[in-house]
Amino acid sequence: MPQTADEMDTVAVRTWCSLALEALGREREAIDAINVYPVADGDTGTNLYLTVESANQAVEAVFAAHETGTTVPVAADVVRAMAHGALIGARGNSGTILAQLLRGMAGVLAGGHDADHLRRALTSAAAAARQAVAHPVEGTVLTVATAAAEAAGSTADDAGTAAVARAAYEGARTALEATPGQLAVLGRAGVVDAGGRGLVTVLGALVEAVSGRAPERTHVAAPALPLPDDCAVADAAGGPAFEVIYLLEATDGAVDRLRTRLDGLGDSLVVVGGDGLWNVHVHVDDAGAAVEAGVEAGRPYRIRITHFGADRVHPHAEPVQRAVVVVVPGDGLRGLCKEAGATTVLARPGEPPASGELVDAIRRAHAREVVLLPNDAELRHTAAAAAEQARAEGVRVALIPTRAAVQGIAALAVHEPDRSFDEDVVAMTAAAGATRYAELAVAERQSWTMAGICQAGDILGLIDGDVAVIGEDVPETARNVLDRMLAAGGELVTLVLGEDVPDSLADALEEHVREGYLAVDTVVYRGGHQCAPLLIGVE
Repeated sequence: MPQTADEMDTVAVRTWCSLALEALGREREAIDAINVYPVADGDTGTNLYLTVESANQAVEAVFAAHETGTTVPVAADVVRAMAHGALIGARGNSGTILAQLLRGMAGVLAGGHDADHLRRALTSAAAAARQAVAHPVEGTVLTVATAAAEAAGSTADDAGTAAVARAAYEGARTALEATPGQLAVLGRAGVVDAGGRGLVTVLGALVEAVSGRAPERTHVAAPALPLPDDCAVADAAGGPAFEVIYLLEATDGAVDRLRTRLDGLGDSLVVVGGDGLWNVHVHVDDAGAAVEAGVEAGRPYRIRITHFGADRVHPHAEPVQRAVVVVVPGDGLRGLCKEAGATTVLARPGEPPASGELVDAIRRAHAREVVLLPNDAELRHTAAAAAEQARAEGVRVALIPTRAAVQGIAALAVHEPDRSFDEDVVAMTAAAGATRYAELAVAERQSWTMAGICQAGDILGLIDGDVAVIGEDVPETARNVLDRMLAAGGELVTLVLGEDVPDSLADALEEHVREGYLAVDTVVYRGGHQCAPLLIGVE
Protein backbone atom coordinates (compact mmCIF):
# COMPACT_ATOMS: atom_id res chain seq x y z
CA MET A 1 0.00 0.00 0.00
CA PRO A 2 1.27 3.53 -0.73
CA GLN A 3 2.75 5.47 2.17
CA THR A 4 0.25 8.05 3.44
CA ALA A 5 2.31 9.88 6.10
CA ASP A 6 3.05 13.42 4.96
CA GLU A 7 6.84 13.08 5.03
CA MET A 8 9.76 11.75 3.01
CA ASP A 9 10.84 9.13 5.51
CA THR A 10 12.37 5.69 5.00
CA VAL A 11 9.15 3.96 3.98
CA ALA A 12 8.15 6.79 1.66
CA VAL A 13 11.45 6.59 -0.24
CA ARG A 14 11.10 2.82 -0.58
CA THR A 15 7.53 3.23 -1.78
CA TRP A 16 8.56 5.97 -4.19
CA CYS A 17 11.17 3.73 -5.83
CA SER A 18 8.70 0.86 -6.18
CA LEU A 19 5.91 3.02 -7.58
CA ALA A 20 8.26 4.82 -9.98
CA LEU A 21 9.47 1.48 -11.34
CA GLU A 22 5.89 0.26 -11.78
CA ALA A 23 4.83 3.50 -13.48
CA LEU A 24 7.79 3.53 -15.86
CA GLY A 25 7.05 -0.09 -16.68
CA ARG A 26 3.52 0.87 -17.71
CA GLU A 27 4.64 3.85 -19.76
CA ARG A 28 7.97 2.57 -21.09
CA GLU A 29 6.79 1.87 -24.63
CA ALA A 30 4.85 5.13 -24.90
CA ILE A 31 7.91 7.12 -23.79
CA ASP A 32 10.14 5.18 -26.18
CA ALA A 33 7.76 6.11 -29.00
CA ILE A 34 8.24 9.87 -28.51
CA ASN A 35 12.04 9.70 -28.16
CA VAL A 36 13.38 12.03 -30.87
CA TYR A 37 16.09 13.97 -28.99
CA PRO A 38 19.08 13.89 -28.74
CA VAL A 39 18.93 10.72 -30.88
CA ALA A 40 15.74 9.28 -32.32
CA ASP A 41 16.57 5.74 -31.21
CA GLY A 42 13.39 4.99 -29.27
CA ASP A 43 14.92 3.87 -25.98
CA THR A 44 14.37 6.68 -23.45
CA GLY A 45 11.55 4.88 -21.63
CA THR A 46 13.55 1.67 -21.49
CA ASN A 47 16.66 3.46 -20.22
CA LEU A 48 14.70 5.24 -17.49
CA TYR A 49 13.08 1.96 -16.45
CA LEU A 50 16.45 0.20 -16.20
CA THR A 51 17.93 3.08 -14.21
CA VAL A 52 15.09 3.09 -11.67
CA GLU A 53 15.16 -0.71 -11.54
CA SER A 54 18.77 -0.50 -10.38
CA ALA A 55 17.84 2.16 -7.81
CA ASN A 56 14.97 0.02 -6.53
CA GLN A 57 17.20 -3.05 -6.19
CA ALA A 58 19.69 -1.06 -4.14
CA VAL A 59 16.92 0.18 -1.83
CA GLU A 60 15.50 -3.32 -1.38
CA ALA A 61 18.99 -4.61 -0.58
CA VAL A 62 19.19 -2.15 2.32
CA PHE A 63 15.92 -3.45 3.76
CA ALA A 64 16.93 -7.08 3.18
CA ALA A 65 20.14 -6.49 5.13
CA HIS A 66 18.06 -5.44 8.16
CA GLU A 67 15.51 -8.27 8.03
CA THR A 68 17.51 -10.59 10.27
CA GLY A 69 17.86 -7.97 13.01
CA THR A 70 15.51 -5.85 15.06
CA THR A 71 16.50 -2.49 13.55
CA VAL A 72 15.14 -0.78 10.47
CA PRO A 73 17.25 1.21 8.00
CA VAL A 74 17.45 4.94 8.57
CA ALA A 75 16.31 7.39 5.92
CA ALA A 76 19.85 8.47 5.07
CA ASP A 77 20.80 4.87 4.22
CA VAL A 78 17.80 4.45 1.94
CA VAL A 79 18.13 7.68 -0.04
CA ARG A 80 21.85 7.13 -0.52
CA ALA A 81 21.20 3.59 -1.71
CA MET A 82 18.60 4.89 -4.15
CA ALA A 83 21.06 7.41 -5.60
CA HIS A 84 23.94 4.91 -5.73
CA GLY A 85 21.79 2.26 -7.40
CA ALA A 86 20.68 4.73 -10.05
CA LEU A 87 24.27 5.84 -10.60
CA ILE A 88 25.71 2.38 -11.22
CA GLY A 89 22.72 1.28 -13.30
CA ALA A 90 22.12 4.46 -15.33
CA ARG A 91 21.37 3.85 -19.01
CA GLY A 92 21.44 6.34 -21.84
CA ASN A 93 21.37 10.11 -21.75
CA SER A 94 18.04 10.24 -19.90
CA GLY A 95 18.94 7.63 -17.30
CA THR A 96 22.25 9.31 -16.55
CA ILE A 97 20.57 12.65 -15.96
CA LEU A 98 17.90 11.02 -13.78
CA ALA A 99 20.66 9.42 -11.71
CA GLN A 100 22.14 12.86 -11.07
CA LEU A 101 18.73 14.24 -10.15
CA LEU A 102 18.30 11.47 -7.59
CA ARG A 103 21.82 12.04 -6.29
CA GLY A 104 21.10 15.75 -5.87
CA MET A 105 17.94 14.95 -3.92
CA ALA A 106 19.63 12.32 -1.78
CA GLY A 107 22.29 14.75 -0.60
CA VAL A 108 19.59 16.90 1.02
CA LEU A 109 17.06 14.23 2.07
CA ALA A 110 19.77 12.35 3.97
CA GLY A 111 19.64 15.24 6.43
CA GLY A 112 15.86 15.35 6.94
CA HIS A 113 12.55 14.37 5.40
CA ASP A 114 10.13 17.22 6.02
CA ALA A 115 8.62 19.58 3.44
CA ASP A 116 11.47 22.08 3.60
CA HIS A 117 14.05 19.37 2.94
CA LEU A 118 12.02 18.19 -0.06
CA ARG A 119 11.94 21.74 -1.47
CA ARG A 120 15.68 22.07 -1.10
CA ALA A 121 16.23 18.56 -2.45
CA LEU A 122 14.38 19.34 -5.68
CA THR A 123 16.36 22.57 -6.09
CA SER A 124 19.64 20.77 -5.48
CA ALA A 125 18.65 18.06 -7.98
CA ALA A 126 17.88 20.51 -10.79
CA ALA A 127 21.16 22.38 -10.24
CA ALA A 128 23.22 19.18 -10.09
CA ALA A 129 21.70 17.87 -13.32
CA ARG A 130 22.47 21.08 -15.21
CA GLN A 131 26.03 21.03 -13.94
CA ALA A 132 26.47 17.43 -15.12
CA VAL A 133 25.46 18.19 -18.73
CA ALA A 134 28.24 19.73 -20.83
CA HIS A 135 25.89 21.87 -22.95
CA PRO A 136 22.43 22.23 -21.35
CA VAL A 137 19.54 22.61 -23.81
CA GLU A 138 16.15 24.09 -22.95
CA GLY A 139 13.06 22.08 -23.76
CA THR A 140 14.58 18.94 -22.27
CA VAL A 141 14.38 17.11 -18.96
CA LEU A 142 16.61 19.85 -17.49
CA THR A 143 13.90 22.43 -18.14
CA VAL A 144 11.27 20.16 -16.59
CA ALA A 145 13.42 19.56 -13.50
CA THR A 146 14.02 23.28 -13.04
CA ALA A 147 10.29 24.02 -13.31
CA ALA A 148 9.53 21.32 -10.75
CA ALA A 149 12.03 22.83 -8.31
CA GLU A 150 10.69 26.35 -8.82
CA ALA A 151 7.09 25.25 -8.31
CA ALA A 152 8.02 23.37 -5.14
CA GLY A 153 9.95 26.38 -3.87
CA SER A 154 6.95 28.67 -4.35
CA THR A 155 4.74 26.69 -1.95
CA ALA A 156 3.76 28.25 1.36
CA ASP A 157 6.10 27.82 4.32
CA ASP A 158 3.48 25.78 6.19
CA ALA A 159 2.75 23.48 3.22
CA GLY A 160 3.19 19.78 3.92
CA THR A 161 5.41 17.36 2.02
CA ALA A 162 2.52 16.08 -0.08
CA ALA A 163 1.66 19.64 -1.15
CA VAL A 164 5.29 20.31 -2.10
CA ALA A 165 5.48 17.07 -4.11
CA ARG A 166 2.23 17.83 -5.93
CA ALA A 167 3.38 21.37 -6.73
CA ALA A 168 6.61 19.95 -8.20
CA TYR A 169 4.61 17.46 -10.26
CA GLU A 170 2.23 20.11 -11.60
CA GLY A 171 5.12 22.47 -12.36
CA ALA A 172 6.93 19.72 -14.22
CA ARG A 173 3.83 18.75 -16.19
CA THR A 174 3.20 22.35 -17.25
CA ALA A 175 6.83 22.73 -18.34
CA LEU A 176 6.67 19.45 -20.23
CA GLU A 177 3.70 20.63 -22.28
CA ALA A 178 5.74 23.68 -23.36
CA THR A 179 8.79 21.73 -24.56
CA PRO A 180 7.68 21.43 -28.22
CA GLY A 181 7.80 25.23 -28.44
CA GLN A 182 11.31 25.37 -26.95
CA LEU A 183 13.06 22.68 -28.96
CA ALA A 184 12.46 22.68 -32.72
CA VAL A 185 12.99 18.94 -33.17
CA LEU A 186 10.12 18.26 -30.75
CA GLY A 187 7.84 20.75 -32.47
CA ARG A 188 8.46 19.16 -35.88
CA ALA A 189 7.70 15.70 -34.52
CA GLY A 190 4.67 16.89 -32.56
CA VAL A 191 5.83 15.40 -29.26
CA VAL A 192 6.99 16.51 -25.82
CA ASP A 193 10.47 15.68 -24.56
CA ALA A 194 10.73 11.97 -23.72
CA GLY A 195 13.16 12.44 -20.83
CA GLY A 196 10.97 15.16 -19.37
CA ARG A 197 7.96 12.88 -19.71
CA GLY A 198 9.81 10.23 -17.76
CA LEU A 199 10.62 12.72 -14.99
CA VAL A 200 6.94 13.68 -14.75
CA THR A 201 6.19 9.97 -14.29
CA VAL A 202 8.77 9.68 -11.51
CA LEU A 203 7.40 12.79 -9.77
CA GLY A 204 3.88 11.40 -10.06
CA ALA A 205 5.09 8.33 -8.18
CA LEU A 206 6.56 10.65 -5.53
CA VAL A 207 3.15 12.32 -5.07
CA GLU A 208 1.51 8.92 -4.59
CA ALA A 209 4.21 7.77 -2.16
CA VAL A 210 3.76 10.69 0.24
CA SER A 211 0.02 11.31 -0.17
CA GLY A 212 -1.41 7.87 -0.93
CA ARG A 213 -3.18 9.22 -4.00
CA ALA A 214 -1.81 8.99 -7.54
CA PRO A 215 -2.18 12.10 -9.73
CA GLU A 216 -4.14 11.86 -12.93
CA ARG A 217 -2.03 10.26 -15.63
CA THR A 218 -0.72 12.52 -18.35
CA HIS A 219 -1.45 11.62 -21.97
CA VAL A 220 1.68 10.84 -23.99
CA ALA A 221 1.27 12.15 -27.53
CA ALA A 222 2.42 9.78 -30.26
CA PRO A 223 4.93 11.22 -32.73
CA ALA A 224 3.97 12.38 -36.18
CA LEU A 225 4.51 9.48 -38.61
CA PRO A 226 6.70 9.28 -40.51
CA LEU A 227 9.17 11.36 -38.53
CA PRO A 228 10.77 14.24 -40.48
CA ASP A 229 14.24 13.54 -41.85
CA ASP A 230 15.73 16.26 -39.64
CA CYS A 231 13.94 15.00 -36.53
CA ALA A 232 17.10 14.19 -34.61
CA VAL A 233 19.89 16.56 -33.78
CA ALA A 234 22.34 13.69 -33.50
CA ASP A 235 20.72 11.08 -35.69
CA ALA A 236 22.55 8.06 -37.00
CA ALA A 237 22.95 9.71 -40.39
CA GLY A 238 24.21 13.11 -39.22
CA GLY A 239 25.63 12.73 -35.73
CA PRO A 240 28.14 10.59 -33.86
CA ALA A 241 27.94 6.88 -34.59
CA PHE A 242 28.41 5.48 -31.08
CA GLU A 243 27.02 5.88 -27.59
CA VAL A 244 29.66 5.14 -24.96
CA ILE A 245 28.80 4.64 -21.29
CA TYR A 246 31.01 3.45 -18.46
CA LEU A 247 31.45 3.65 -14.72
CA LEU A 248 34.66 5.36 -13.68
CA GLU A 249 36.68 5.41 -10.48
CA ALA A 250 38.59 8.70 -10.57
CA THR A 251 39.38 11.87 -8.66
CA ASP A 252 37.49 15.13 -9.14
CA GLY A 253 40.44 16.72 -10.89
CA ALA A 254 40.84 13.82 -13.32
CA VAL A 255 37.12 13.99 -14.14
CA ASP A 256 37.35 17.71 -14.89
CA ARG A 257 40.08 16.96 -17.44
CA LEU A 258 38.05 14.04 -18.79
CA ARG A 259 35.05 16.31 -19.41
CA THR A 260 37.19 18.64 -21.50
CA ARG A 261 38.66 15.74 -23.47
CA LEU A 262 35.30 14.07 -24.18
CA ASP A 263 33.63 17.37 -25.05
CA GLY A 264 36.10 17.66 -27.91
CA LEU A 265 35.37 14.13 -29.12
CA GLY A 266 31.58 14.22 -29.42
CA ASP A 267 28.31 15.49 -27.95
CA SER A 268 25.53 14.60 -25.50
CA LEU A 269 28.18 14.53 -22.79
CA VAL A 270 26.88 13.84 -19.29
CA VAL A 271 29.16 13.00 -16.37
CA VAL A 272 27.42 12.33 -13.05
CA GLY A 273 28.50 11.11 -9.64
CA GLY A 274 31.12 12.09 -7.09
CA ASP A 275 33.09 10.78 -4.12
CA GLY A 276 35.34 8.85 -6.47
CA LEU A 277 32.65 7.07 -8.54
CA TRP A 278 31.23 8.49 -11.77
CA ASN A 279 28.96 7.48 -14.61
CA VAL A 280 30.16 8.77 -17.99
CA HIS A 281 27.90 9.10 -21.06
CA VAL A 282 28.90 10.53 -24.45
CA HIS A 283 28.06 10.19 -28.16
CA VAL A 284 31.19 9.92 -30.34
CA ASP A 285 32.49 8.65 -33.68
CA ASP A 286 35.63 7.21 -32.09
CA ALA A 287 34.45 4.91 -29.32
CA GLY A 288 37.99 3.72 -28.62
CA ALA A 289 39.19 7.25 -27.94
CA ALA A 290 36.33 7.80 -25.47
CA VAL A 291 37.30 4.67 -23.55
CA GLU A 292 41.01 5.55 -23.66
CA ALA A 293 40.18 8.94 -22.16
CA GLY A 294 38.53 7.11 -19.28
CA VAL A 295 41.61 4.92 -18.81
CA GLU A 296 43.78 8.03 -18.58
CA ALA A 297 41.41 9.53 -15.97
CA GLY A 298 41.07 6.47 -13.75
CA ARG A 299 39.58 2.97 -13.90
CA PRO A 300 36.63 2.57 -16.29
CA TYR A 301 34.48 -0.56 -16.08
CA ARG A 302 31.02 -1.79 -17.12
CA ILE A 303 31.79 -0.30 -20.52
CA ARG A 304 28.83 -0.31 -22.94
CA ILE A 305 29.19 0.77 -26.57
CA THR A 306 26.14 1.02 -28.82
CA HIS A 307 26.33 1.68 -32.57
CA PHE A 308 23.38 3.88 -33.56
CA GLY A 309 21.29 2.47 -36.39
CA ALA A 310 23.25 -0.76 -36.73
CA ASP A 311 22.50 -4.28 -35.54
CA ARG A 312 24.90 -5.60 -32.94
CA VAL A 313 26.60 -8.88 -33.86
CA HIS A 314 27.58 -11.37 -31.17
CA PRO A 315 31.38 -11.67 -31.11
CA HIS A 316 31.59 -15.47 -31.23
CA ALA A 317 30.84 -18.21 -33.69
CA GLU A 318 27.91 -18.15 -36.07
CA PRO A 319 24.73 -17.71 -33.96
CA VAL A 320 22.00 -20.33 -34.03
CA GLN A 321 18.79 -19.28 -35.70
CA ARG A 322 16.42 -19.46 -32.72
CA ALA A 323 16.41 -20.09 -28.98
CA VAL A 324 14.01 -19.99 -26.06
CA VAL A 325 14.84 -18.24 -22.77
CA VAL A 326 12.74 -19.40 -19.81
CA VAL A 327 12.45 -18.15 -16.23
CA VAL A 328 11.97 -21.13 -13.90
CA PRO A 329 11.07 -21.20 -10.18
CA GLY A 330 13.16 -24.22 -9.18
CA ASP A 331 16.11 -26.45 -10.10
CA GLY A 332 13.85 -29.31 -11.16
CA LEU A 333 12.16 -27.34 -13.91
CA ARG A 334 15.51 -25.80 -14.82
CA GLY A 335 16.80 -29.25 -15.72
CA LEU A 336 13.63 -30.08 -17.63
CA CYS A 337 13.81 -26.90 -19.70
CA LYS A 338 17.51 -27.37 -20.39
CA GLU A 339 16.79 -30.86 -21.70
CA ALA A 340 14.30 -29.25 -24.07
CA GLY A 341 17.07 -26.96 -25.35
CA ALA A 342 16.06 -23.76 -23.54
CA THR A 343 18.34 -21.26 -21.82
CA THR A 344 17.12 -20.82 -18.25
CA VAL A 345 17.08 -18.10 -15.62
CA LEU A 346 16.46 -19.27 -12.05
CA ALA A 347 13.97 -17.22 -10.04
CA ARG A 348 14.95 -17.91 -6.45
CA PRO A 349 12.30 -17.59 -3.73
CA GLY A 350 11.87 -13.90 -2.97
CA GLU A 351 14.49 -12.89 -5.56
CA PRO A 352 12.93 -12.29 -8.98
CA PRO A 353 15.50 -11.84 -11.74
CA ALA A 354 16.34 -8.32 -12.88
CA SER A 355 16.24 -7.24 -16.50
CA GLY A 356 20.03 -7.48 -16.69
CA GLU A 357 19.87 -11.21 -15.88
CA LEU A 358 17.33 -11.74 -18.64
CA VAL A 359 19.46 -9.80 -21.14
CA ASP A 360 22.49 -11.88 -20.15
CA ALA A 361 20.48 -15.06 -20.73
CA ILE A 362 19.43 -13.82 -24.16
CA ARG A 363 23.07 -13.18 -24.98
CA ARG A 364 24.06 -16.64 -23.68
CA ALA A 365 21.47 -18.19 -25.97
CA HIS A 366 23.59 -16.83 -28.85
CA ALA A 367 20.73 -16.76 -31.34
CA ARG A 368 19.41 -14.37 -33.95
CA GLU A 369 15.84 -15.01 -32.77
CA VAL A 370 14.76 -15.53 -29.16
CA VAL A 371 11.42 -16.38 -27.56
CA LEU A 372 11.29 -15.09 -23.97
CA LEU A 373 9.02 -16.79 -21.42
CA PRO A 374 8.97 -14.84 -18.08
CA ASN A 375 6.50 -17.24 -16.39
CA ASP A 376 5.45 -14.64 -13.82
CA ALA A 377 2.95 -11.80 -14.11
CA GLU A 378 5.15 -9.66 -11.86
CA LEU A 379 7.99 -9.88 -14.39
CA ARG A 380 6.06 -8.41 -17.31
CA HIS A 381 7.72 -4.98 -17.18
CA THR A 382 11.15 -6.40 -16.40
CA ALA A 383 10.92 -8.85 -19.30
CA ALA A 384 9.66 -6.15 -21.68
CA ALA A 385 12.61 -3.91 -20.82
CA ALA A 386 15.04 -6.80 -21.30
CA ALA A 387 13.49 -7.64 -24.67
CA GLU A 388 13.79 -4.04 -25.80
CA GLN A 389 17.43 -3.90 -24.77
CA ALA A 390 18.21 -7.13 -26.61
CA ARG A 391 16.47 -5.82 -29.73
CA ALA A 392 18.76 -2.79 -29.61
CA GLU A 393 21.64 -5.26 -29.83
CA GLY A 394 20.26 -6.76 -33.03
CA VAL A 395 18.43 -9.79 -31.61
CA ARG A 396 14.88 -10.45 -32.74
CA VAL A 397 12.95 -11.08 -29.51
CA ALA A 398 9.36 -12.18 -29.04
CA LEU A 399 8.01 -11.85 -25.50
CA ILE A 400 5.21 -14.29 -24.70
CA PRO A 401 3.60 -13.00 -21.47
CA THR A 402 3.41 -16.33 -19.63
CA ARG A 403 2.24 -15.83 -16.06
CA ALA A 404 3.19 -19.20 -14.55
CA ALA A 405 5.76 -21.93 -15.03
CA VAL A 406 3.14 -24.41 -16.26
CA GLN A 407 2.26 -22.01 -19.09
CA GLY A 408 5.93 -21.88 -20.01
CA ILE A 409 6.10 -25.67 -20.05
CA ALA A 410 3.09 -25.79 -22.38
CA ALA A 411 4.65 -23.23 -24.70
CA LEU A 412 8.00 -25.01 -24.75
CA ALA A 413 6.29 -28.31 -25.54
CA VAL A 414 5.05 -27.01 -28.92
CA HIS A 415 8.21 -25.09 -29.82
CA GLU A 416 9.51 -26.05 -33.29
CA PRO A 417 12.63 -24.14 -34.38
CA ASP A 418 12.33 -25.37 -37.98
CA ARG A 419 9.15 -23.43 -38.72
CA SER A 420 9.02 -19.69 -39.27
CA PHE A 421 9.58 -17.44 -36.28
CA ASP A 422 6.11 -15.92 -36.44
CA GLU A 423 4.41 -19.31 -36.73
CA ASP A 424 6.41 -20.66 -33.81
CA VAL A 425 5.55 -17.68 -31.62
CA VAL A 426 1.86 -17.95 -32.50
CA ALA A 427 1.78 -21.67 -31.64
CA MET A 428 3.64 -21.15 -28.35
CA THR A 429 1.42 -18.22 -27.40
CA ALA A 430 -1.71 -20.27 -28.13
CA ALA A 431 -0.46 -23.17 -26.01
CA ALA A 432 0.37 -20.90 -23.09
CA GLY A 433 -2.94 -19.07 -23.36
CA ALA A 434 -4.87 -22.36 -23.35
CA THR A 435 -3.27 -23.41 -20.05
CA ARG A 436 -5.01 -22.41 -16.85
CA TYR A 437 -2.65 -22.27 -13.90
CA ALA A 438 -2.88 -22.70 -10.15
CA GLU A 439 -0.60 -22.99 -7.17
CA LEU A 440 -0.82 -23.88 -3.50
CA ALA A 441 0.57 -21.51 -0.89
CA VAL A 442 0.65 -21.32 2.92
CA ALA A 443 -1.06 -18.28 4.46
CA GLU A 444 1.38 -16.23 6.53
CA ARG A 445 -1.26 -14.28 8.46
CA GLN A 446 -4.98 -13.76 8.84
CA SER A 447 -6.34 -11.85 5.87
CA TRP A 448 -9.29 -11.33 3.58
CA THR A 449 -9.33 -13.22 0.28
CA MET A 450 -11.79 -13.74 -2.55
CA ALA A 451 -12.60 -17.11 -0.97
CA GLY A 452 -13.19 -15.71 2.52
CA ILE A 453 -11.05 -15.10 5.60
CA CYS A 454 -7.94 -17.24 5.95
CA GLN A 455 -5.89 -17.87 9.07
CA ALA A 456 -2.12 -18.15 9.40
CA GLY A 457 -1.10 -21.68 8.36
CA ASP A 458 -4.11 -22.30 6.08
CA ILE A 459 -3.43 -23.81 2.66
CA LEU A 460 -4.51 -21.46 -0.12
CA GLY A 461 -5.40 -22.61 -3.59
CA LEU A 462 -4.82 -19.82 -6.11
CA ILE A 463 -6.33 -20.20 -9.58
CA ASP A 464 -5.13 -17.77 -12.25
CA GLY A 465 -3.63 -15.62 -9.49
CA ASP A 466 -6.68 -15.34 -7.22
CA VAL A 467 -7.40 -17.28 -4.01
CA ALA A 468 -10.20 -19.71 -4.89
CA VAL A 469 -9.90 -22.37 -2.15
CA ILE A 470 -8.96 -22.24 1.53
CA GLY A 471 -8.10 -25.63 3.06
CA GLU A 472 -6.47 -27.25 6.07
CA ASP A 473 -4.01 -29.52 4.26
CA VAL A 474 -2.29 -29.81 0.91
CA PRO A 475 -4.02 -32.97 -0.46
CA GLU A 476 -7.55 -31.71 0.26
CA THR A 477 -6.87 -28.25 -1.14
CA ALA A 478 -5.18 -29.68 -4.24
CA ARG A 479 -8.18 -31.93 -4.98
CA ASN A 480 -10.59 -29.01 -4.61
CA VAL A 481 -8.48 -26.85 -6.91
CA LEU A 482 -8.34 -29.60 -9.53
CA ASP A 483 -12.09 -30.10 -9.38
CA ARG A 484 -12.72 -26.39 -9.93
CA MET A 485 -10.32 -26.22 -12.84
CA LEU A 486 -11.51 -29.41 -14.55
CA ALA A 487 -15.15 -28.39 -14.21
CA ALA A 488 -14.50 -26.16 -17.23
CA GLY A 489 -12.95 -29.06 -19.17
CA GLY A 490 -9.41 -30.11 -19.92
CA GLU A 491 -7.27 -32.75 -21.60
CA LEU A 492 -4.00 -32.65 -19.68
CA VAL A 493 -3.12 -31.91 -16.06
CA THR A 494 0.43 -30.88 -15.22
CA LEU A 495 1.63 -31.20 -11.61
CA VAL A 496 4.92 -29.65 -10.46
CA LEU A 497 5.87 -30.81 -6.96
CA GLY A 498 8.00 -28.76 -4.57
CA GLU A 499 11.11 -30.09 -2.89
CA ASP A 500 9.44 -31.33 0.31
CA VAL A 501 6.25 -32.72 -1.23
CA PRO A 502 6.12 -36.57 -1.19
CA ASP A 503 5.55 -38.61 -4.34
CA SER A 504 2.46 -40.06 -2.66
CA LEU A 505 0.66 -36.75 -3.21
CA ALA A 506 1.23 -36.98 -6.95
CA ASP A 507 -0.01 -40.58 -6.95
CA ALA A 508 -3.16 -39.59 -5.05
CA LEU A 509 -3.91 -36.67 -7.34
CA GLU A 510 -3.31 -38.76 -10.47
CA GLU A 511 -5.81 -41.31 -9.15
CA HIS A 512 -8.29 -38.53 -8.35
CA VAL A 513 -8.11 -37.25 -11.91
CA ARG A 514 -8.28 -40.74 -13.45
CA GLU A 515 -11.36 -41.71 -11.46
CA GLY A 516 -13.27 -38.48 -11.86
CA TYR A 517 -12.36 -37.24 -15.33
CA LEU A 518 -12.23 -39.65 -18.24
CA ALA A 519 -9.72 -39.03 -21.03
CA VAL A 520 -7.73 -36.51 -18.95
CA ASP A 521 -4.04 -37.36 -18.74
CA THR A 522 -1.69 -36.32 -15.95
CA VAL A 523 2.02 -35.56 -16.12
CA VAL A 524 4.19 -34.98 -13.04
CA TYR A 525 7.45 -33.06 -12.68
CA ARG A 526 9.73 -32.40 -9.75
CA GLY A 527 10.24 -28.65 -9.36
CA GLY A 528 12.92 -28.79 -6.69
CA HIS A 529 13.34 -25.83 -4.33
CA GLN A 530 10.52 -23.45 -5.24
CA CYS A 531 8.17 -21.12 -3.38
CA ALA A 532 4.96 -23.11 -3.92
CA PRO A 533 4.57 -26.71 -2.69
CA LEU A 534 2.51 -27.50 -5.79
CA LEU A 535 1.98 -25.93 -9.21
CA ILE A 536 -0.94 -27.08 -11.36
CA GLY A 537 -1.66 -26.56 -15.04
CA VAL A 538 -4.75 -27.63 -16.99
CA GLU A 539 -4.78 -27.63 -20.78
